[in-house]
Amino acid sequence: MNSMIIIVGGIGILIVAVVVVIVLADRSKQDDSKPNKRAQTQGIRFKQANKRLEQNPRDPEALLVVGNIYFQEHKWDAAFKIYGILGELSMTHKDLDEFEIQLRYGLAALELGKQDDAYKALLLARSLQMNNFDVNYNLGVLEFQRKNYEKAAHALIQACKQNPEHPQALRYLGDAFVNLGKYKEALPLIRKAIDFAPADKVCLYTLANCYFELGRIEQALNIFSHLRLDPVLGAGACLHAGIIHMTQHQEVSAIQDFEIGLKYDKHCSPEVLIEMRYRLATAYLGQNEIGKALSLLELIRVDNPGYKDVTVLIDRYQELNANKNYQIFMLAPNADFIALCRKIVLSYYVKGKVKILNIANRSEWVDITTEVETAKWSDTIIFRFIRTLGSIGELVIRDFHARLKEVKAGKGICLSCGKYSDEARRYTEARIIDLIEKEKLMEILNTVDARMNSSTAMAHK
Repeated sequence: MNSMIIIVGGIGILIVAVVVVIVLADRSKQDDSKPNKRAQTQGIRFKQANKRLEQNPRDPEALLVVGNIYFQEHKWDAAFKIYGILGELSMTHKDLDEFEIQLRYGLAALELGKQDDAYKALLLARSLQMNNFDVNYNLGVLEFQRKNYEKAAHALIQACKQNPEHPQALRYLGDAFVNLGKYKEALPLIRKAIDFAPADKVCLYTLANCYFELGRIEQALNIFSHLRLDPVLGAGACLHAGIIHMTQHQEVSAIQDFEIGLKYDKHCSPEVLIEMRYRLATAYLGQNEIGKALSLLELIRVDNPGYKDVTVLIDRYQELNANKNYQIFMLAPNADFIALCRKIVLSYYVKGKVKILNIANRSEWVDITTEVETAKWSDTIIFRFIRTLGSIGELVIRDFHARLKEVKAGKGICLSCGKYSDEARRYTEARIIDLIEKEKLMEILNTVDARMNSSTAMAHK
């Protein structure tokens, strides 16, 4: 008996399960058929509308049906044409929704890259309805692209009010503020945009730029260094990182930044490329790598002959690059400079014996006090070496004369690659001071090694 009850119960459960499966399957078929029915209905409406347009190409109702379908299916070229016609008709057919027509016309134009048509349509749409996100956002982006940053900011502020969590609206508003120099206002917007879209590296780059302009250098450097290897943003990031390292007197790190950045020469703007070459050239000059610097400066001069002081630098450093002693005189570390000055002093009087009594090293110049003995005379002579290409005034020569009087020297010789002012020259007219400028100093630098070897040979004899 019990077994019969169990069997009957099992059969009942099985029947219920079969019924449930059938019902669910039927519902599923009904649900699946809904999109097909909608598509069929839309297809029928589309055909009917097109038949009406064959009779009347400017039938407003038919155009609305066809335009809506094209727009939903992202057939932008066809939608653009339809909403263009509807825009004309809306002038006389007051029952047409002019705002929606202009909005859709503008959005289709944007998708087709027709910026001017999009701009006009969106401006008209905004005059009809001020508080629509799509209008304000896209109009703001267009104003930004036209570099109308004030207008862009005004439209994008409205867009962000309507959708405070839209990453692109926040980013463009932040960028507009950056271009207006309003970095404090831009910073929270950019941070918020990154919160919503952490993978947006353009936003991250803008954040670093804000930090840089606001003096938060380390935060900026961390981000720029992180972005150096990005194929799109790498060039700009390297330029900024290099500039920061240069201001921190970390020339080696700056050179590394600029060298990495130049690898993106095919992906960066001409403005960034030329500035990076210039910065790297100046960094090389700071490290006395004149040959490398000149190669870059020549590239800049070919592309932009009037860029900054490129021509002046080339003229100056080509001469330095060709003359090792001149390079040492102007650029070498202080120890090498003093060693060269000693060579000049010891070989200055070819037929005399020179003994160095004292070397006074100051930041502006080096004074070498000597005792010179020749067959006809002997005296104390002081040599002053000044490392400059600029003008040397009377005060420097007055100071030199005071030094001569202090040690009771018979003569002073002042050597520099710069020019002495008229006042400095007049001051030496009645005093035993020789002023040696670049032309004569270059002769000395060109012959000092040979003269030094000759003096050494004579001393050995």
